[in-house]
Amino acid sequence: MYFFNKTLIILIGSIFIALGINFFLVPFHLLDGGGIGLGLIIHYLVEVKVGIAILCISVPIFLLAWFYYRPFFYNGIHGLLVSSVVIDFLYPLHIVGEKFISSGLVGAICGGLLIGVGVGIMLRSSITIGGTDLLAQMLARRLHINPGLCILSIDVVIVSVGSILVEAVSFIYSCITVISVGITTSFILKKHY
Repeated sequence: MYFFNKTLIILIGSIFIALGINFFLVPFHLLDGGGIGLGLIIHYLVEVKVGIAILCISVPIFLLAWFYYRPFFYNGIHGLLVSSVVIDFLYPLHIVGEKFISSGLVGAICGGLLIGVGVGIMLRSSITIGGTDLLAQMLARRLHINPGLCILSIDVVIVSVGSILVEAVSFIYSCITVISVGITTSFILKKHY
């Protein structure tokens, strides 16, 4: 029963994340922070699918976790694999998003809310999709600092660099996405704890 519940949580969380990315962020060339943001930057620059890009970015981080912080590895690997597949499977939704979503601001807020719900649902069960959030958790543990501060710092760097590298990216709307994800995830986790 535990395996079934965990699988269901990962699948539902991954669907929310994939909807947020493909339906709301990709049509407006918006970024999120973390591994998702890096995956989106790679997607916009070289047209690699977002899920594959996230997976490739996360491999070295997961190798570090395997050797130094094994509990982080086990809590993230399933979420990473399933969410990467679901994100790429639902990629055609970006075409629908281009037709029905009229503004980047709506894309930023709604995309952030959906991604935040997906991430929050998974985190409530100690599941993560890994990426730079996993790296931030390991750094925070090693340096004895707040993991939230570490994650926020990495997100700011990713959105800033991404908005410079990808001309079509809106820095302001991408920051709104990051804030929406953070607030929604925090709200879901607050209800749980």
